[in-house]
Amino acid sequence: MALSALFQAAELVSTLAKNGKVSVDDITPLMDSILKISVDQPEDVYGGNENWKHNLFLGRQVCLSAIDKVHTGQGKNIDPNTLRYALSILHLEAKLSKNTQMLSTIGQRIQQLLRQKDHFGDTMHQNMLAAMSGVYQDTLSKLTFRIQVHGNSQYLQQSQVSDQVRACLLAGVRAALLWRQLGGRRWHLLLKRKSILQTLTQLNS
Repeated sequence: MALSALFQAAELVSTLAKNGKVSVDDITPLMDSILKISVDQPEDVYGGNENWKHNLFLGRQVCLSAIDKVHTGQGKNIDPNTLRYALSILHLEAKLSKNTQMLSTIGQRIQQLLRQKDHFGDTMHQNMLAAMSGVYQDTLSKLTFRIQVHGNSQYLQQSQVSDQVRACLLAGVRAALLWRQLGGRRWHLLLKRKSILQTLTQLNS
């Protein structure tokens, strides 16, 4: 689940950079997940037991193709940038996990986002996306490791698109954090790829 969310975020970053827009159905669960800091079970981060599989369908497909591509060369329809963003997000989260002050700052900023959502009513409101973008820009983008997004400058120079890109990167870090909290490690992508592929295939059946 957490890996699927990570790859969904990476795919949306890639799509936004190329096309300037993404499906509302794909991006909304990720934006909502940023504000899910206190949940009863991990599935609640992405809509609960009844909805998370549907909400992360794109991410599962992309994750399946990415892992297959890396290890067998046979993955289909995977943008190299998507894989690069996913691995970069994992690396960025690892840097964040060692920075307790930045973690605390992000936590405080998310509390502010929760209050803003009460006012605007929807995480997809442009002011909410701009605020989430601001959290990323003021914290994670200041780390020594920075994610470079490549695409069509015509879109990336638009504030609405760049806000969504940064918000998706923030959501990707949220997913990477959850993956680590659930026991996931980067080396699992190599040494446990068969079990990951099997699980993804079962979820898609």
